[in-house]
Amino acid sequence: MEAKPTSVSRTIMTEIIFPLDTNYHGTVFGGKIMEYVDKISTIASMRHCRFPVVTASSDSLDFLAPVLLGEAIQLEAFVSWTHRSSMEVYVRVEAENLLTGEKRTTATSYLTFVALGSDGRPTAVPGVIPETDREKRLYESAPARYEARKIRKASRELESY
Repeated sequence: MEAKPTSVSRTIMTEIIFPLDTNYHGTVFGGKIMEYVDKISTIASMRHCRFPVVTASSDSLDFLAPVLLGEAIQLEAFVSWTHRSSMEVYVRVEAENLLTGEKRTTATSYLTFVALGSDGRPTAVPGVIPETDREKRLYESAPARYEARKIRKASRELESY
């Protein structure tokens, strides 16, 4: 299976934050950001592998700054690394004040998706070819995150007994 450039999976989503999207602080609900992150990650991972996918883990969602009522929110997602049937997806969330043009990173996230074959079981996915310096850094640091996920999953399995 031939590896694919990161640009194949790159997905951009832009929304405006309305009153129903906000909490009593006038900032977007964290759960709304989580919804957007999961949706865009699903699209990016399916663009990469061209199979149905399921979310295997949400490794992190780090909120760095609030998103305010009336601001635009832009999410960028791409597959940063793969392993047999799994794909790590990196998501960056940016807010924009539409009146001033000021932009700021408000959240970052790593999720893992698994591709499913026609039998509903995990299936092999193509590798990733990072193209930019940022993508290369994420790609090079991905095996450490993969190992951390394995350790975390194993410890959770032990907790359930």
